[in-house]
Amino acid sequence: MNRKLIKNIEYPILIAIVLLTIFSVIIISSATHATSPEGSFRTARMQALWFIAGLVAMLVMISIDYHTFAQWSNVIYALNIIALLLVMITGEEGGGAQRWISLGPFRFQPSEFAKLAVVITLAKYLEKKKSLDTLQDLIAVFAYMAIPILLIAKQPDLGTSLVLVAMTFGVMFIAGLSYKLLASVIAAGLLSLPLFWQLLKPYQKDRILVFLNPYLDPLGKGYHVIQSKIAIGSGKIFGKGLYQGTQSQLDFLPVKHTDFIFAVLGEELGFIGGIVLLGLYFMLLYYCLRVAFKARDLLGTYMVIGVVSMWTFQILVNIGMNVGIMPVTGIPLPFMSYGGSSLIMNMMATGLVLNVGMRRQKILF
Repeated sequence: MNRKLIKNIEYPILIAIVLLTIFSVIIISSATHATSPEGSFRTARMQALWFIAGLVAMLVMISIDYHTFAQWSNVIYALNIIALLLVMITGEEGGGAQRWISLGPFRFQPSEFAKLAVVITLAKYLEKKKSLDTLQDLIAVFAYMAIPILLIAKQPDLGTSLVLVAMTFGVMFIAGLSYKLLASVIAAGLLSLPLFWQLLKPYQKDRILVFLNPYLDPLGKGYHVIQSKIAIGSGKIFGKGLYQGTQSQLDFLPVKHTDFIFAVLGEELGFIGGIVLLGLYFMLLYYCLRVAFKARDLLGTYMVIGVVSMWTFQILVNIGMNVGIMPVTGIPLPFMSYGGSSLIMNMMATGLVLNVGMRRQKILF
């Protein structure tokens, strides 16, 4: 790789993701320790191994000029749709949803990698489109995005579908979506809420009702949120210490190494631990935005804004559901929640951001 490119790397982004992953491995080890001390080490080790695999994937993303990805955007879009269709045909079920594809001893979640595919394909589509001044322009973008969003919603995976919608609006806003059109979309969305409610699965309706009042079903659907709020509240300022949280170590807190990992952090490291985590996220997003607005062209800007929109939405929703101000959606916390597909995809997204930053200037040989 050219030395001039390496000089342009935004090292604070690399520092942020390394520190976040170290944080993740420590909290995952603590979260799973009570169930099985040996299993705790194995789970944390797997997260570390996925991080190493993610570093390799990130280096691949860095080494290929992002314009090359854009040139192949139609192929990436098609492969994304094929992978999501394969999930519906041959995918494995788990937790009431059909989201995984197995390849020998490994299994992966195509909907996670669909996020990155959408970042690339949407950026290229909007770069070619040039304007978003009319309703027809807006409809064209949503028609382009509808297939992956609906296929993911069908699994069902409402959380990831909402992430794609948030990414779409984030990139369109930077691409010049008019405020009048945005207001019209919001109004149309509010008017269509009754129809949206009818399309939801029963468990999704329950999640929304329980979000409004967890004590409607304190031992069932509301249990997750209630235990999460107890865990975070009991951590106070400095927390109870690693491996010392009663909610996590006594197994009151469900899915504590994935969806509710922030609650484990809040209980064991307290308010201070939460602030440190948010500080790392702020550092990551701030330097990504610097890359976006220093990018050499609109294509690079749109790609990075897509990644920033994805991470921002996931951070807000995941932490929001942990503290009880958002419904439980199963959206992972970037770089923190346990899971190979999520971590590797986020590392690849980081590679794409660094790619744009490294090539912000023309390299003269």
